[in-house]
Order: sequence, then C-alpha cells, then structure tokens
Amino acid sequence: MRKPKLPFVYIMCLLFVGVLLAAAPADSGYEVGDTARDFKLKNVDGKMVSMADYKDAKGFIVTFTCNTCPYSVAYEDRLIDLHNKYAPKGYPVVAINPNDVSVSPKDSYTHMQKRAKEKSFPFAYLYDETQEITKAYGATRTPHLYIVQKQKDGKYKVAYIGTIDDNSRDASKVEKKYAEAALDELVANKAVSQPNTKAIGCTIKWREA
Repeated sequence: MRKPKLPFVYIMCLLFVGVLLAAAPADSGYEVGDTARDFKLKNVDGKMVSMADYKDAKGFIVTFTCNTCPYSVAYEDRLIDLHNKYAPKGYPVVAINPNDVSVSPKDSYTHMQKRAKEKSFPFAYLYDETQEITKAYGATRTPHLYIVQKQKDGKYKVAYIGTIDDNSRDASKVEKKYAEAALDELVANKAVSQPNTKAIGCTIKWREA
C-alpha cells in the first residue's frame, strides 16, 4: 500500500522548526566532574589567550560576564577581589563576554576595552564572538561561573558551577560565599562540598539566526 503524501505546508513547517532548533543554543554543557575544553579567545589587550598560557595555574575561575547586565556590573568588584585573593594561590579569574553584539551593541569588543580600563580589571577579559565556548560550557546567564581544576595530565576538570555568593544586590549582606568556599577547599586539596548553585543574572544574548 502506498503511503499518503504529506502536505507541502506540513513539510515546510517541519523544515522551519528544524532550522530554528539548529540555530538555538544547545541545552547542554558541562556538569561537575566533566573535562572542560581549553579555548583561545581575544583579550581586551588584543592578544589571544588560552588557559594553557598560564603555566603555573592550578585551575581557573572561568566567568561568563558582560558590560551591560546589572548583575554582572554588581559582581565586578567581587570578581576583582576573587582574582586578587586566589590568583596568587593558582586560581586566576578569566572573564568571557558571551553576548552577541548585534543583539547587545554595548557588549562590543570596543566597549569591553573601555569597561576593562574603567575598572582596571586585573584579569583577562575575553570575547567569545562565535559563542562556541559559551555553548560548550553550557553557560546561560551573566554572570555564570565555572571553577576548573588542572589535572596531572594537563586537562581541566570542572569542580564548581553556579553563582559567586548568595546576594547579587548587596555585597555587604552576603552570608554565603559559594565560590570562595569552593576555592578554599580546592586550595586545601579537598573535594568541593557544594559543587553546584544556581547562577543568578541576565540571560545570554544569543546570535539571531
């Protein structure tokens, strides 16, 4: 028996949905314990930066952030403090801007340079122009923080995913410093007791299809 032909409109609808799904960011990413890929992204000083460039690093505080999100702006000073406290212990901050400039013009590379200069960022501030790294990590918010620990084989194991602390609005009212607690445990060669928290922030501005 011959199968009935699907209506042309129905076929076109299926194709359209398929295109939309292909263009949407993957609903996946790393979980604690996964191996995180390295990257090579453009820093605000014009140089290409990867984790492998940090020869003495024991790990990294990889933070997806941006210029425009109020949550990201509120956490800028705390990111600076994290870097200043933990970079000497082997865990520097590496900030990555994931937002597409056509959707969020003030997250452009030029605006990144301006913001980094205004705040005197002591850490690398990189631009994920293709959003490839953001999708690989599975970041969905700004800020979204991933602490990775360097293994003996040179690979990077995800040790913590989530937020910096429990008060995005007021640093003076923070009661639980999740990222610091995780880093203190890693520095002491202990397992992270709370490896997951919920990232609080603005949604990432994905490139439109």
